[in-house]
Amino acid sequence: MSRQTDNFYNHFSFLYPVVDLFLKPQKHKLFQEINKLPTGQLLEIGVGNGSHLKLYKTHQVTGIDTSFSMLDIAKKHSTANIQLLQMNGEELLFPDQTFDYVILSHVIAVVDQPEKVLEETYRVLKPNGQIFILNHFTPNNWLRHIDKAFQVFSKAFHFKSVFHISNLTTIKKFTLLNEISFGQLSYFKLLIYKKA
Repeated sequence: MSRQTDNFYNHFSFLYPVVDLFLKPQKHKLFQEINKLPTGQLLEIGVGNGSHLKLYKTHQVTGIDTSFSMLDIAKKHSTANIQLLQMNGEELLFPDQTFDYVILSHVIAVVDQPEKVLEETYRVLKPNGQIFILNHFTPNNWLRHIDKAFQVFSKAFHFKSVFHISNLTTIKKFTLLNEISFGQLSYFKLLIYKKA
């Protein structure tokens, strides 16, 4: 991430609990899916304030974030099975094929280089490893006009209001296993892919 984006999230950390409240129902569905899986090594890119860390039940978790302010808060929620590191998802410092699962929860549309994050995710995933992408995706219905109108403001908040996963070339390296929607008028989806 750029220094400007990093600084934004360092200053934004005290407001994050409000955003977290809004995202809570989607995160609960994400953890239902994750906790059904066999125990494994799990990487969460963009762990944020870590208020959800207690929801991990079965995995050895490595959580990373570029924001030291977010990580300071996340440490208060950490447990014995969780390691927290300051690191950029666009330049992961892990060896190839380290993780069974990678989580990108409300991250892919806020990073500067989403392609690079997916490339790094592919590299550190084990064969047949899974990636969970929980995010807003611009719908093909009338709501897409709201996304387009909000583009003017979205840069100030360091996210892409118009976002289509199919525009990312690297996603084609993965096989889609499941697509979970959160309602007809919801911007949000949980996409589960396997490393092809």
